[in-house]
Amino acid sequence: PAVAPHKKPPQFMLDLFNVVSVSHGTPKSQKEILDGSIVRSFEDKGHAGERFHFFNLSSFGREERMIKAEFRWFRKKQKIYLGKFYAPHICKVDLYEVLDSRVKPWRGNLITSRLVPLYTQGWEVFNITQTVSKWILNSQENNGILMVITLPSGIWMESVADTKAYLVIFSDEERMVESHQSHLVATEPARRAGSAPEFHNGGARTRRASPEFLLRGQSQSCQRVPLFVDFEEIGWSGWIISPRGYNAHHCAGSCPFPLGGHLKATNHATVRSIMHALKLSSDVGAPCCVPDKLQSISLMYFDDEENVVLKQYDDMVALSCGCH
Repeated sequence: PAVAPHKKPPQFMLDLFNVVSVSHGTPKSQKEILDGSIVRSFEDKGHAGERFHFFNLSSFGREERMIKAEFRWFRKKQKIYLGKFYAPHICKVDLYEVLDSRVKPWRGNLITSRLVPLYTQGWEVFNITQTVSKWILNSQENNGILMVITLPSGIWMESVADTKAYLVIFSDEERMVESHQSHLVATEPARRAGSAPEFHNGGARTRRASPEFLLRGQSQSCQRVPLFVDFEEIGWSGWIISPRGYNAHHCAGSCPFPLGGHLKATNHATVRSIMHALKLSSDVGAPCCVPDKLQSISLMYFDDEENVVLKQYDDMVALSCGCH
């Protein structure tokens, strides 16, 4: 966002982030714990004190595939005194999809109903996936949700519906799935790559690299080193809620010839190393030390509509390095 929001994220989003946050130094996989890799919480845009709850879904990405949608409402503790009459302990909550808000009484489809206690408080979560999926396909049908709360006697209650509500959508990004072939297991070429070719009498024979060369290569060889990213230092602290930073790590060091097994070289890097060592082409450089295994992390942030989003970003942490 151009201007940093001054809101506080809802507590249930903070709780969700804590579920998928770092455990023993290793980020947890959000997909394995939650439904999907993205969790969006949409704040209620309805007027305070009204029974209507409206959610602006314009920030839901076109490339996203919705998995589940929840209507979350915080139920406050109620104290009801009816004189000599029996004081009820429960009330009934009906959620209606508003079909036309311009007419009264409002036309609506019943989405779900539930009996809830009156003398305790906490979050009530309603599954409204079918309704929200219809809204996403056609935004003009999104006229909001009407919440009707009644006592067993049939009396409508006003005060319980005054609290804020949220719409929470769990989704995944629909990306073009690339076919990743397994790395070829280097057999004979890799075995030969451990020694430098030496031309002799018009033919080629092999010799082992000198011990001094191997020691020198190992001391400068490719390895993973720490790299802490502070979001405030790079100007992202205004919109990223959590974490405040993380250790991305990066890869540093050389890929000396011959490439040993500990350098996790690809077949291509092995051949390239030989070509570079023999100086057979001026355009071929030595293999580079790069991440060969990456890990995702979860970020919680404000989007342009000031909704709170919990999203898993792939390939954010270098887990190991190799010569490619």
